[in-house]
Amino acid sequence: PAGVFNLVNGDGLCVGAALASHANVDMISITGSTRAGIAVAQAAAPTVKRVAQELGGKSPNVILPDADLDRAIPLGIAAAFRNLGQSCSAPTRMIVPRAQLTDIESIAERAAEEIVVGDPLAETTTHGAIANRAQFDRIQTMIGVGISEGAKLVTGGQGRPEGLNAGLYVKPTIFSEVRTGMRIAQEEIFGPVLCIIPYETVEEAVTIANDTVYGLGAHIQGRDINRAKDVASRIRAGQVHLNYPAWDPHAPFGGFKQSGNGREYGVEGMLEYLEVKSILGYF
Repeated sequence: PAGVFNLVNGDGLCVGAALASHANVDMISITGSTRAGIAVAQAAAPTVKRVAQELGGKSPNVILPDADLDRAIPLGIAAAFRNLGQSCSAPTRMIVPRAQLTDIESIAERAAEEIVVGDPLAETTTHGAIANRAQFDRIQTMIGVGISEGAKLVTGGQGRPEGLNAGLYVKPTIFSEVRTGMRIAQEEIFGPVLCIIPYETVEEAVTIANDTVYGLGAHIQGRDINRAKDVASRIRAGQVHLNYPAWDPHAPFGGFKQSGNGREYGVEGMLEYLEVKSILGYF
């Protein structure tokens, strides 16, 4: 029906703020940064409207000791670098058994070096450019931070890929020997930068997975599905993937902690936009 869908163009500071604060808007949903989600919630508070927030993430990918590394690592690289890492749920923290670290680094390096960054119109290109200059600069800065923090640079680094002298192109970058307190392990970079964080025990892996302000998505890799399910139950994230399943639009998606609140997809995603009304009486 007419008026069910309306598209209003504009930026967050103008149109977004007006929608969030307007008394005639009953509910607002935002997908964006944690900073933007906080601003929307603050603007919405005086009118006591409902707010659903799908915000930032720093999703873990826990590689259990029995995982098939030749499958788990390349698929983990592909998931982390999907859309050049410009995805809120990208699993950019790969948490791995220290005993297998050398093998994992080698497999990860080979997988990353198969990525071809360049002109999106070229047939050989697999990944294109970063969305804007500010984000490009942010990624370059954070790669520099990782180097200065003492993380081991496995592949990539600052600057553009070889042969690209212009454009917002970034080298797919992998750091290893990352400690969970490092900035690159805590802050959402929103680019093709992966942190490999080693662990000694599965208990430590769970602790590392939960050691961020975020809780959007998570991945678990392992042959023993019951063990993988047990680890998944202890990770504070709104959606956990076991052994890279296909995307399911019936599964609700949303965050814990500073990754937001509310859900998208599934029945739960529809319920965000509905109110419960009770009618009582004698009939």
